[in-house]
Amino acid sequence: MTTRKPPSDSLLTRNRRATFEFSILEKIEAGVELTGAEVKSLRSGRAQLRDGYVRIENGEAWLLQVNITPYEQGNRNNAEADRRRKLLLHKREIEYLDAKVRTQGLTIVPLRMYLVRNHVKVEIGLARGKKLWDKRQDVARRDAQRDMERVAARTRLGS
Repeated sequence: MTTRKPPSDSLLTRNRRATFEFSILEKIEAGVELTGAEVKSLRSGRAQLRDGYVRIENGEAWLLQVNITPYEQGNRNNAEADRRRKLLLHKREIEYLDAKVRTQGLTIVPLRMYLVRNHVKVEIGLARGKKLWDKRQDVARRDAQRDMERVAARTRLGS
């Protein structure tokens, strides 16, 4: 009896700015409706999640302001780069996200896009915006961590 490995997800793009601008409280995986040319463009690394966000409208989740550059070898049926894209979530998940956004004033941001068994998935996060002082603390913590790693590396090499 052989055991199957879980499918490895190959990263297409990620939103590095999201973790700096927001505190991510919860992560959810969602499918996304794309055209074939958009998938080819994604595979060639031509997407940007930086300004993206998710909005719940009429019981459906929509991915907005995500730029997927039109495929260069595509034809005149290429989709617009900044079009609205429908997220594929269960009704319960959409209702849960909508309730969190309405009651707690949270935001839903895309964190990364990746492939799972040749299906494009988007990891979205329930997020709370950080204040300026939160961002400064994160930068200071990162700098201190980097300095400690440098000192540790020097002591390992020196001894």
